[in-house]
Amino acid sequence: MDLSENAGFAKLQHQTRRNFLKGAGHFSLGAIALESLLSGENRASAASLEGNPLAARKPHYPPKAKRMIYLHMSGGPPNLDIFDYKPELVKRSGQDCPDEFLKGRKFAFTTGVPKLMGTPRSFKQCGKGAIWMSDAVPNFQRIADEVTVVHSMKTDEFNHAPAELLLYTGSPRQGRPSLGSWVTYGLGTENENLPGFVVLISSGTQPSGGQGCWGSGFIPSVYQGVQCRSKGDPVLFVSDPAGMNRETRRQTLDALRDLNEQQMRELGHPETMTRIAQYELAYRMQTAVPEVMDISREKPEVLAAYGAEPGEASFANNCLLARRLIEQGVRYVQLFDWGWDFHGTGPKEDIRDGLTQKMSRTDRPVAALIEDLKQRGLLEDTLVVWGGEFGRTPFREGRTAGGAVLGRDHYPDCFSLMLAGAGVKRGFSYGSTDELGFSVTENPVHIHDFQATVMHLLGFNHEQLTYRFQGRDFRLTDVHGHLVKDLLA
Repeated sequence: MDLSENAGFAKLQHQTRRNFLKGAGHFSLGAIALESLLSGENRASAASLEGNPLAARKPHYPPKAKRMIYLHMSGGPPNLDIFDYKPELVKRSGQDCPDEFLKGRKFAFTTGVPKLMGTPRSFKQCGKGAIWMSDAVPNFQRIADEVTVVHSMKTDEFNHAPAELLLYTGSPRQGRPSLGSWVTYGLGTENENLPGFVVLISSGTQPSGGQGCWGSGFIPSVYQGVQCRSKGDPVLFVSDPAGMNRETRRQTLDALRDLNEQQMRELGHPETMTRIAQYELAYRMQTAVPEVMDISREKPEVLAAYGAEPGEASFANNCLLARRLIEQGVRYVQLFDWGWDFHGTGPKEDIRDGLTQKMSRTDRPVAALIEDLKQRGLLEDTLVVWGGEFGRTPFREGRTAGGAVLGRDHYPDCFSLMLAGAGVKRGFSYGSTDELGFSVTENPVHIHDFQATVMHLLGFNHEQLTYRFQGRDFRLTDVHGHLVKDLLA
């Protein structure tokens, strides 16, 4: 027998636990639970009931940054070959790694006693702040006076997926809201026709952490990232289905809205209003998104500066799109670029030619982005971050140690991030590592400290931007994190 056809069973299906508790009386456990759900503890839930859950909201205090662009190099760029110059490591290249750095340690792909490997790159100090940068990043050298480089980043994870999830959600496991979701949850968006949080992916592969890197976890799904494409339809499934014109689509959405509003009145679930908001946003995006994603509208000199090509899919295109999106009021733009796992298993993973080729497609558009933002007056209230999920070892990766290709293993104990823009010092180096690049010796910055500092720049006390779930208040930094005041301008 098909139980779904049984009227009694259908009624039981509709009588959810939430609905049962809600109807159990004004002073019932259900009423108390619903009151808690709709209280000020959950700003997003309250906002969703008031109307537009993405309406612009004020942070805890006046922010330095009104918006953010995060440029993630998925795989872990080799910090020792880009920012962290170690002359002593170069002198000792080829020697056995000292036992004191190996004892009790586990590495992703290296066992035994590996050989130290100094960088084959040439370095020089750049800008008024004398920031060390290698020949792999000639365009970064040009913007040295606009950036801060943190040399003393630390993470807890040495595999890609958990390291990326820790960086973006505060937990190495799936299920927590991402950084971009926290930002849009706290701030909303400045353009009701565009998502508050947009994700752009280049080099053909999603990050190892998957969609959890831009998911909303347990907060309403209206705050999750919307993945857009720089080639083809900007957003999948947002166009009208075949045979449906815009007027028919509007009528359909009106009917769906009426049904959802009825369900909202009956069940009181905040995700119902989220669903209404998402349908309406998708309808408005049909006009707004193609326009903002059309980089052919840019001047030829701007396209040339980024190295962008209309109609193609590339990191350069995505950097230009990031500027166009935040210019139109998008609160948080996340770029993921695959191909930074420099193990040395092939020519593309060689820290010599492989890194040169990879950087030739990326450091130019990053420098152009920062210069473009500055020229347009946007850099002063836009935070830009460039980096990966961890660093690379000061020794050769074990599997490739006998080959001609030079590669490094994963390394969580120290790596570099580059920041620019709103509220961040300019032409500044922060933190340091030992002479061989094995450990932080000054001003360590844990992932949670970095998250706390980002939230501060956006106007939030990281301990107070919370969402109540399963009986406790969750936050991006979990139960950790300290503001790194020395990074602030």
